[in-house]
Amino acid sequence: MNNNRLYFLDWIRIFAFCLLIFYHTGMYYVTWDWHVKSPFASNAIEPLMILSSPWRLGLLFMISGVATAFMLKKFRVGALLKQRSWRLLVPLVFGMFVIVPPQAYFEIVEKIAYQGGYAEFMRLYVSGYEGFCRGKDCLDMPTWNHLWFVAYLWVYTMLGGLIVWLLGARFDAVSDALGRLLSGWRLIVLPVAILALARFTLADRFESTHGLVDDWYNHAQYFFLFALGAMLAAQKQLWARMDALRWTSLGLWLASWALIVCYWSIPEALANTPEVQQWKPVFRTIYCLCQWMPILTVCGFGHRHLNFDSAKRRYLTEAVFPVYILHQTLIVAMAHWMKPIKLAPGIEGVFLIVLTFAISFGVFEVVRRIAVLRPLFGLGPLTSQTSAYAAQAPAAAATPGR
Repeated sequence: MNNNRLYFLDWIRIFAFCLLIFYHTGMYYVTWDWHVKSPFASNAIEPLMILSSPWRLGLLFMISGVATAFMLKKFRVGALLKQRSWRLLVPLVFGMFVIVPPQAYFEIVEKIAYQGGYAEFMRLYVSGYEGFCRGKDCLDMPTWNHLWFVAYLWVYTMLGGLIVWLLGARFDAVSDALGRLLSGWRLIVLPVAILALARFTLADRFESTHGLVDDWYNHAQYFFLFALGAMLAAQKQLWARMDALRWTSLGLWLASWALIVCYWSIPEALANTPEVQQWKPVFRTIYCLCQWMPILTVCGFGHRHLNFDSAKRRYLTEAVFPVYILHQTLIVAMAHWMKPIKLAPGIEGVFLIVLTFAISFGVFEVVRRIAVLRPLFGLGPLTSQTSAYAAQAPAAAATPGR
């Protein structure tokens, strides 16, 4: 397996994590259920949300699979699993008991008018209190909220390491065979077919919970993409094929997105009629097309335009995970605190996005310089090299052409 780094996937990972800030800010303004809601919530921006919601997490899992495959060439399986456990589980536990609780607190303040203070809430939170309910909808505590991605990634990494250990040298043979298989029309059709099989067989039986043990439809799609990324990491020809297909996949992505928006815009009374229900299998397949085509598109254009290294990439690659850990709590807290000001939603949304980026990167600048804080945010140990880089990176990242 070739160990050459795929720099364009680093850039795509950076952009995908940054997109989460825009997406989760948008969740405050749409009609879909979320931790806190704007009084101006409506369906106005939901088509834009649908533009990324089917695929962005699948893309991140696929990139994580690629990264895992390359790391397996640098570490023994056992050493890799130990390292990934430290880098994922420590921030997950820290996040569940320090970063995430404010989200749950503001959620019950807004949804059930909880009157207690934060200290009293935290006593209930750590004890696993089950009484914060709206009807049958009860808040699970402790919770990982947006950090479910970290828990799932750890499980998938452990499973992937076990599979690679069992396959041994045969892993490269399987990778090469799959790389040869996914050419021409098969690069489009076969992943869509697997995603569609999961959707048809599991989506109705297992709604999305992000609860790990009962989330089988999500596991079917996300672990498939994680494993696909791991198996195709070293297939240079495959990334070149994505490059060649980038305009075709872009057209199919936008067409499938437009059809999904139309289908989801049908009034509920009409959507339940037999005339519309008979089209449901077709639109389920179109949804799966809208899961895979964007990944092909982003990887294709990324391979064409972003396959280069720079100081900016190195800085942002380290920053994105701490920023991800922090961002949703910042959005929820600031959205709640800003409600009495009654800003217009457009202005308020810009404030939320800008402040979330600014505070997240500000915290990262502190965390990256303090050895005891680094593992809490998924960063490696602070060495003399990383310490020197931390002092100069912001200036280096701002230098054109670096």
